[in-house]
Amino acid sequence: MFFIDTIELEGLGNRSYLAGGERTAVAVDPPRDIDRVLAAAARRGVRISHVVETHIHNDYVTGGLELARMAGAAYLVPAGARVSFPRVPVSDGDTVDIDAGVTLTAMATPGHTPHHTAYVLHDAGSPVAAFTGGSLLIGTVGRPDLVEPRLTEQLARAQHASAHRLATDLPDATAVLPTHGFGSFCSSAQSEGDASTIGKERAGNAALTADVDTFVADLLAGLEDVPAYYAHMGPTNAAGPAPVDLTPPAPADAEEIAARLGAGEWVVDLRNRIAFAEGHVAGSFNFEAEGKLATYLAWMIPWGKPVTLLAESAGQLADAQRELVRVGIDRPAAAATGGPDRWLREGEPPASFPRSTFAGLAELGPDRVVVLDVRRDAERAGGWIEGSLHIPVHELHRRLGEVPDGTVWVHCAGGMRAAIAASLLDAAGRDVVAVDDGFDSATDAGLPLISG
Repeated sequence: MFFIDTIELEGLGNRSYLAGGERTAVAVDPPRDIDRVLAAAARRGVRISHVVETHIHNDYVTGGLELARMAGAAYLVPAGARVSFPRVPVSDGDTVDIDAGVTLTAMATPGHTPHHTAYVLHDAGSPVAAFTGGSLLIGTVGRPDLVEPRLTEQLARAQHASAHRLATDLPDATAVLPTHGFGSFCSSAQSEGDASTIGKERAGNAALTADVDTFVADLLAGLEDVPAYYAHMGPTNAAGPAPVDLTPPAPADAEEIAARLGAGEWVVDLRNRIAFAEGHVAGSFNFEAEGKLATYLAWMIPWGKPVTLLAESAGQLADAQRELVRVGIDRPAAAATGGPDRWLREGEPPASFPRSTFAGLAELGPDRVVVLDVRRDAERAGGWIEGSLHIPVHELHRRLGEVPDGTVWVHCAGGMRAAIAASLLDAAGRDVVAVDDGFDSATDAGLPLISG
């Protein structure tokens, strides 16, 4: 009998897997915080004999090299991947024994990267699951534009061919187990649903229902901005990531927090956006720990700039550290827990700004203030408030000078990104109101909308 355990990486929108039999198992595309994988193996009472990568990842730092070292496992990496560390190079058709009757076969599936490789899990000789990495996802495919712009169309066509190879070579009942597609920007579109099979994908995935030219044209037309930190993930993974250090950062008192702000470093408040708006250290930025912390902080912070984390509890701080090491922000410069009463120097008042809704904006009148839309291009294309300014949140820290004078009412699709943007504007000394509301409410409020 075989098993497959899924290890969710919700903040990044990815999944890793542990699969095997009674005694031994394989880890697929493991996260950098490998203790989660080791704990999953311990719960199963199995030894990790193999660690495999479907590709050199562009959206997170892998834990594969360190996991293989810790577990004494063979580290399988596609042969076409250029790396600087010893590994077992894997080519199309290679098969390894995982446990009695449980085998893993490599299947070349270029497209997301030129060397991308899927792995088919067989039980008693029959295929039961395909670890498809960034090739065939649930309802979509991995984006083909993360390697080199000149290769994008070629890789998009390869994605179509790879999807058809999987659908042709595998039975309909084979489970499709991708790494990307659950919120990751490595996906060309967001997956619909939580589980799938080859048969389901054959019926509904555009890679399998559209001709190659139509598929490629639609795929390329739908690609959005690439998170800036992706440029650092591939080289880090190819060089061989260092082990992580999740011990608590050096504690910072109010004087040090002020000094770090004065030096131009980033001080990030991890509390929820309501608490931040009500009172915070002036100059700090709000990236909610419960939001997509790693994605947006790594996307927006100048790479390598020191960051100090402010958390409401030691647990929140530890969770944030875990999220951030996955994207290469290894060690916060310092940290503090509690609240503004502990983070502000004596006599220093907390900063704050109001929150509101689209109904509040309609009541005031959108023509009386600056309305700033920080959604992505594709979201805005579906409709926007007449007269609003559009700067995607990941560009705002570089484009603050483009925001006109006056009070700024900032919104996104749900509130999280508006809170980030409001904190940036507040830190720059602007009068800001964070619209903490779903964009559907703009219509209900009677705001004038322009259709895309």
